[in-house]
Amino acid sequence: MSLLKRLESKRAHADANVEERKLGHGHNVRDPYAQIKASLHKRVVSELKDSPAPESGNNELLVKRIEELVERYLVSEGEGRLARSERSKIAGEIVDEILGYGPITPLLNDPGVSEIMVNGPYQVYVERGGRIELTDVVFRDDDHVLNIIDRIVSPLGRRIDESMPMVDARLPDGSRVNAIIPPLSLNGPSITIRKFARDPFTVDDLVEFGTLSREMATFLEACVTARLNILVSGGTGSGNTTTLNVLSAFIPSSVRIITIEDAAELQLRQPHVLTLESRPPNIEGKGAITIRDLVRNALRMRPDRIIVGEVRSGEALDMLQAMNTGHDGSLTTGHANSPRDMLARLETMVLMAGMDLPVRAIREQISSAIDLIIQQSRLRDGSRRITHVTEVLGMEGDVIVLQDLFTFHQTGVGPDGRVKGHFSATGIRPHFIERIHASGIQLPASVFGPYLL
Repeated sequence: MSLLKRLESKRAHADANVEERKLGHGHNVRDPYAQIKASLHKRVVSELKDSPAPESGNNELLVKRIEELVERYLVSEGEGRLARSERSKIAGEIVDEILGYGPITPLLNDPGVSEIMVNGPYQVYVERGGRIELTDVVFRDDDHVLNIIDRIVSPLGRRIDESMPMVDARLPDGSRVNAIIPPLSLNGPSITIRKFARDPFTVDDLVEFGTLSREMATFLEACVTARLNILVSGGTGSGNTTTLNVLSAFIPSSVRIITIEDAAELQLRQPHVLTLESRPPNIEGKGAITIRDLVRNALRMRPDRIIVGEVRSGEALDMLQAMNTGHDGSLTTGHANSPRDMLARLETMVLMAGMDLPVRAIREQISSAIDLIIQQSRLRDGSRRITHVTEVLGMEGDVIVLQDLFTFHQTGVGPDGRVKGHFSATGIRPHFIERIHASGIQLPASVFGPYLL
């Protein structure tokens, strides 16, 4: 079979699946009030355009006004026979459509949902408690999803269309958004939203969740305060950005912090924070500002601490050079499956900067810049654990020497599918302990002693 025929067959199969979803064979996605809501939406929007706008920020009056209009229109169209609960549900959906983000607004407001995955208009999944589940939320059609995507990215000055069919963005609360549309997405316009808690997690929350132990938390707080350079490593969805946010909370409020991200999502509470965000190219393909550009510029802005949301390319070289030239206490994240893999990825990213450096020189840069690697993993039950806290000791020949200080040991899986295990210290005191003591921090010996949780 030719490539063209295979692509046509794949597309036909995808179209058949979508039609099955639309007809409600696999799941009940048919909305009996779809036409009513579409008509009401147009009438309410038209009415609101002709009405005086409420005071800025007074959404409560606007919500009440929309609900009154919906109720009046339902009665005038002979739909007053609907149960009060149905009328209230329709009114709520019209409010979400006008003031929020359409059908996914209730999911965004649900504190139990950590991720929302829109796979085209007729299939919406969420993650709750580390488990993925299908919802009964649907959109009208592809245009409906595209309208919501545009509502998310337009305020940020970004765009999505056939010439640029992928976009990274964020919601006002800092939640991370990725959208991709046809022709790249065969299922239709797709949205992935990584939600962040309205109140940022604290280290106590992570201890309660079982992400790390109390002794590990005490040790990491001392490391951040003592201005060690820390790299948080983990796979996609492992929670490394959340851990970075928690670590940044240990930075004293008296210092100047500059954060650099693709989409600003870190939630720092210190008073002196400057947030920088990269910029994609414009419609002519010009004007892009990369993370690397921002790292270079940040060095001229008198930072005490630099926090890079994620290194994934040539900016790794500039970050390492900053760590090696007096900008101690810098924090960043990267994607890798183990501390050793993270070092290999750093080497690759430095080479992506276009500098023809020998591998040994790169490794020397890495070993002198990075003090600590925190490895985080998402386990099979959806829970997140810090599996390694690893010290970077330096070079031995051509190899960077690593030393585990804390590890997580999995002992099995419970009847409920939850992973069982415990954190333990290796009993080794880090070589940089004198730097911690020089900062006026005295860690109890029990932090590094063998213990079980």
